[in-house]
Amino acid sequence: MITLAVVGAGLRGQGYARHALESGRARVVAVAEPDPGRREAMAAEHGVAPENVFADWTELLAGGRRADAVIIATQDRMHVGPAVRAAELGYHILLEKPMAPAEEEAALITEAAERHGVILAVCHVMRYSPYTRVLKDLVSKGRVGEIMNIQHLEQVGWWHQAHSFVRGNWRSEADSAPMLLAKACHDLDWIVHVKGSLPARVSSFGNLVHFRPEHRPPGAADRCLDCPVEPSCPYSATRLYLGCLGDPEKEFWPLSAVTADHTEAGVLTALREGPYGRCVYACDNDVVDTQVVTLEFADGTSATCTVTAFAALEHRKTRVFGTHGSIEGDGVVLRVHDFVTDTVEVIDTGAGADASAATGHGGGDRSLMDAFVSAVAYGDPAHVLTDAAGSLATHRVVWAAEHARRTGSVVSLAP
Repeated sequence: MITLAVVGAGLRGQGYARHALESGRARVVAVAEPDPGRREAMAAEHGVAPENVFADWTELLAGGRRADAVIIATQDRMHVGPAVRAAELGYHILLEKPMAPAEEEAALITEAAERHGVILAVCHVMRYSPYTRVLKDLVSKGRVGEIMNIQHLEQVGWWHQAHSFVRGNWRSEADSAPMLLAKACHDLDWIVHVKGSLPARVSSFGNLVHFRPEHRPPGAADRCLDCPVEPSCPYSATRLYLGCLGDPEKEFWPLSAVTADHTEAGVLTALREGPYGRCVYACDNDVVDTQVVTLEFADGTSATCTVTAFAALEHRKTRVFGTHGSIEGDGVVLRVHDFVTDTVEVIDTGAGADASAATGHGGGDRSLMDAFVSAVAYGDPAHVLTDAAGSLATHRVVWAAEHARRTGSVVSLAP
């Protein structure tokens, strides 16, 4: 059984730690988390000895190794320090995406992992879902011939956008990262994974269109609890968070990000006093709510990725167009059209219907954790589907798209 340290006991850290525990092949032996409630809860859940419970990652990573591997699930701008130090100490690393907000920091993490010979797996959970594994296998076996075009749709979800990217921790580029990096580095990585190559040129368009003060309804208040418009507003915090009570999955996420007090009184207090009760048109958000990315590959083929807040939170939708057939998928079911026989095969991939973090992204979280545990247990990085350099390369596609969006240009990527 391998041992794990957890740096960052928020919702993602908790989720990965639980998957590891449930596997029966790994256990958490150390934790670093500044929030005392989350720190104590994780220590209690996993039976972590008091001498291995820390408020700061620097304390956990001082001195020698305390575990075989470390899960780094801090906020985006707090990855580089613990990742580099963990690599220096010889920890294998499971790193929450994105690697880092800036290319220079992600390159430092990659260099440290390679120099010290440790396994570094970035949490590109979409690669690991049953849906993706079946789709990738179909493409690899030539079921649709050569891929000519991929259309990919990331439905963030109207309430998820309001929760995470308007009111929440990822609302500000300065505090977190651009929306495309924070939310959709998954998606561009996924397109590269399915296509099997990196793009040669990238363009992008996107803006913060709707969640702005000028779109505030007449008479709307600064907080949902005081707002006469709230009953008819799709972004009502009152409806969203009170509606989580009594549902264990929704209480884990999104409600636990709002308050640890899962009672009506606790939720109302959080909405009165905290950031999640604010009107979506009166927040300090600056990240985009819609973005489109176009990729051109060296072979002349293309792909598009659309990221939008204005949809239900569902699995990504995919269309793969090939020379011998096409595939249309909804994250669970694939429809494979064979051009030779002009027949359609319907394949249920067995992925979970819920695409949210509350249930592990359609099986991707659990499969990623299983792969990482196997890689560490056997000392074989082939168990994970992308290494540090591969993740850095797909992150560079995201930064190229952001540069293209800001400058109105087409960005060429070096081979």
